[in-house]
Amino acid sequence: MKFLATVIQRDILLATRRRGDWLTAQFFFVLVVSMFPLGIGPDPAVLRMIGPGVIWVAALLATLLSMSRLYADDHRDGTLEQMMLSPYSNIVLALGKSIAHWIINGIPLLVIAPLLGIQFGLAGKVLWILMLSLAIGTPILSLLGSIGAALTLGLRGGGVLITLLILPLYVPVLIFGAGAVEGTLAGIGAEANLSLLGAFLVLSLLLAPWVSATALKISLE
Repeated sequence: MKFLATVIQRDILLATRRRGDWLTAQFFFVLVVSMFPLGIGPDPAVLRMIGPGVIWVAALLATLLSMSRLYADDHRDGTLEQMMLSPYSNIVLALGKSIAHWIINGIPLLVIAPLLGIQFGLAGKVLWILMLSLAIGTPILSLLGSIGAALTLGLRGGGVLITLLILPLYVPVLIFGAGAVEGTLAGIGAEANLSLLGAFLVLSLLLAPWVSATALKISLE
């Protein structure tokens, strides 16, 4: 647990010193979501219908935009090799990196999303479900994204390869996350989609760090 906390604390500290790296993803998220009401028009019914999907797609793409740097900077200066040679499990290292990524990139999305949801005319209860679905879903995006970041470590065009590898795994998260909000709008409830999203989160917590650690070993060899 001490090693896990150290990895998380270190990545958060580095992110505060390089604000431009993670602010780029947040700016991208705001820009993409804000362009849709301008392009589609002011019809409230249409905006409410497309709002959940637009916000979720933008959150997914913003997460992908920041995934390529998850291990790249540490690999470039040799820190990653030193951390993997430590007596602690590489699974804990991968888990700590994923948690730190979610804190740095996922939590700001949770804060910004309700403000952007107002643009689409989403009511208070719908905004609450939107935040809840993002709170469950964005950690999954970070955990799964760490697999792609580990597999493409050191490769040219790694950002494009991450998209090709991980985007299919993101599709269920997108369906369940947006489906929870759309179910609330339709009056059929969000429980089923949120339950599936929670199960996916548990599965990702169990498997993704192990797969990422294995991929890191392969990439560094």
